[in-house]
Amino acid sequence: MPRRILHPTDFSSASRAAFARALTEARTGRAQLLVLHVLSPVVPLAGEGYVAPAVYQQMSDAAGAWAQKQLARLVAKAKGARVRARGIVREGVVADQIVRAARAQRADLIVIGTHGRTGVARFFLGSVAARVAATAPCPVLTVRGR
Repeated sequence: MPRRILHPTDFSSASRAAFARALTEARTGRAQLLVLHVLSPVVPLAGEGYVAPAVYQQMSDAAGAWAQKQLARLVAKAKGARVRARGIVREGVVADQIVRAARAQRADLIVIGTHGRTGVARFFLGSVAARVAATAPCPVLTVRGR
């Protein structure tokens, strides 16, 4: 039975389905649930291609505050279900940061949602879940989004 379950989330419907499964797994196994959100670097789009450092910082801070608020909501939901939980925010390349977090937190299981993209969409957008499954230090349970 896993002692630490890592659930990466982008707060999408695919992630909601995976969160429900991660919550069930954690409750059943009395495991700690680690809810992770990875912030991608802010890429501002401006007419001239230049964004003042202060504006860039404000955009980055706003994204971080929003992520913290969403994580707090999920952690509260987990605690309401009597599951030990905490939120983690990282910044960088999503799949890489998920795998790094799994190693750093000594996760025994990763429960991640999939968007179910196929064909051209998957080719262009890639699959974070597939990259995580290929490089994770522990088993990965993928949950198809609704």
